[in-house]
Amino acid sequence: MRIEEIVSKALEKVNNDRYVLSLAVGQRADELSKGAKPLLENSTVKNMKYTDIAINEIASGVLSIEGFAEKI
Repeated sequence: MRIEEIVSKALEKVNNDRYVLSLAVGQRADELSKGAKPLLENSTVKNMKYTDIAINEIASGVLSIEGFAEKI
């Protein structure tokens, strides 16, 4: 999947708020850099940067941002 598609999906999860998304990605990337385990499959994150992992986690829905959980 292209980065534009991933970012678009991630933005949908936060009501298209780029500021909230950038804060969430930054915070999650920091957690990953300090040893947090990625929530995605190991084979997919092998050669990815922390920020790429974070945005993919948000876009795929395995990482939810408090206050922006999708409403059913």
